[in-house]
Amino acid sequence: MAKVLLGMSGGLDSSVAAALLVEEGHDVIGMTIKTYKYEDVGGNTQAGSTAPRDTSCCSLDGINDARRVAAKLGFPHYVTDMTEEFGREVIEYFTQTYLEGKTPNPCVRCNREIKWAAMLRKADALGCEFIATGHYARLREEWRAGKSMSDHAPAPRVVISRAADPAKDQTYALWAVRQEHLKRTMFPLQNYTKPEVRRMAERYGLGLEHKHESYEICFVTDNDYRRFLRETVSEIAEFAPVGDFMLAGESVGHHEGVPFYTIGQRKGLGLSIPSHPAPLYVTGLDVVNNQVLLGDDDDLLASELTAHTVNLIKYDSLPKEGLRVQAKIRYKDEGAEAFVTPLAGNRIHVRFEVARRAITPGQSVALYEGDDLVGGGIIE
Repeated sequence: MAKVLLGMSGGLDSSVAAALLVEEGHDVIGMTIKTYKYEDVGGNTQAGSTAPRDTSCCSLDGINDARRVAAKLGFPHYVTDMTEEFGREVIEYFTQTYLEGKTPNPCVRCNREIKWAAMLRKADALGCEFIATGHYARLREEWRAGKSMSDHAPAPRVVISRAADPAKDQTYALWAVRQEHLKRTMFPLQNYTKPEVRRMAERYGLGLEHKHESYEICFVTDNDYRRFLRETVSEIAEFAPVGDFMLAGESVGHHEGVPFYTIGQRKGLGLSIPSHPAPLYVTGLDVVNNQVLLGDDDDLLASELTAHTVNLIKYDSLPKEGLRVQAKIRYKDEGAEAFVTPLAGNRIHVRFEVARRAITPGQSVALYEGDDLVGGGIIE
């Protein structure tokens, strides 16, 4: 058995993960990460309080639930302040990406830099061999060279595969986790479905089987990123000035600032153009010229993309001739057949067999072979 540092949000999944680890005989230490200061993010707050309602994985209620579960199961629990690291690695990245006219995926960044990198540093300080989380994904170790552009000797790699519960699969947001970190990772829920986890919570007497889940970005507690940008970026008017909506090269109105729009957006444009009765969509964001480009639904279709900051999970490198994969361009995407080839500078080119809708710069592309996560990158 191992000494394991478990990330605990106070939610159902990490709490059941704790019970499973204890049942298996591991020496467990629970840790809840404080990632932001409630008074700094605004939004969804209780009347007369600066603390968010219990819709966030980092809420005060979540911390209290995590502490209660740890006490019930008989292991120590700590709250670790990582607001500085989280602010630098996640919140600054989030705001800067929007200011660049792209749409960020903060969960991918948080997984790589906070839930793994920073958490493993804490694990080392506490003498823990492994970390564990309540993610729905499967892990296995493979001893083979795989498809590589080099002739390296076989070496063990940890492979991430889709969860046993397809409806809860979280592998899309895990493509950026480093291989050396995966070798010290445990997913106690990897073979269970969500209904099974709820039944286990009841069996263990955790009192969380009916707790609602949080889906929004944790530090944007009201799920309104535009409000968040306006309140947290003091120079927002300078970085996001009013500009032109452009349709077929002509100005058709004024937008509120490029960062407040995303590719594929239809609602909230505030436009009515009698000469163009068809619905209009945001098809491009031009930060240099301060323009939001509009078009029809068909203008959102594209059959290829490039991505940067590539991280590979299953293989140490991609074959020069390319690899046939299934590619997902957003979390709820079912994926589509594609062909990926490596490019210089840790980049890839992905060509889809059938055009995809609203490929969005700043979002992630995750690559799969069957259920296995090959890796991914950030869409350029």
